[in-house]
Amino acid sequence: MTEEEAKTSEPQAGSGVSVVGPGDGETIVLGTTRMRVLEDGSRTGHRLAIAESVLAPHTQGPPQHRHALHDEGFYVLSGTVRFTVGAEEYDVTAGTLVMVPPGTPHTFANPTGQPAVMLSTFTPDLYVQYFRDLQGALADGRPLTPRATGEAMREYATEPATETMHGNDERTP
Repeated sequence: MTEEEAKTSEPQAGSGVSVVGPGDGETIVLGTTRMRVLEDGSRTGHRLAIAESVLAPHTQGPPQHRHALHDEGFYVLSGTVRFTVGAEEYDVTAGTLVMVPPGTPHTFANPTGQPAVMLSTFTPDLYVQYFRDLQGALADGRPLTPRATGEAMREYATEPATETMHGNDERTP
């Protein structure tokens, strides 16, 4: 690549291009999971958010839940991540993409003794603020009880999935 080609391939001031380097981005720590927000939607017209998450060994992950208004994608970069979708479990490794459409109950975990890294997409971006809210609650000394987590989820068109692995409904009236 010539010097002139290099100059024209670099982001230009005012071009609207976003470049997030290896040490850049907002970091959100939730228990044993560290998330680095690469795009929070502010530069995509709120159509897309992207985050990199590192799941420590033996991380249980969130309760199974469903989103009403956004798709969620997970691309596993390293390690093994267990996705539970309803009653089905999938242990996926690096190079695997899992797409979860609105309304589908799901969760993920790292069942192994090694860290797992995945890239997540949220379309549209509204769910990034949920993670910020949870981090704020922890910083304020409020525990992330199932009730508190469920209340925070509902703020972002998400609800805990209440069906058991056998499809029974455990919701209370």
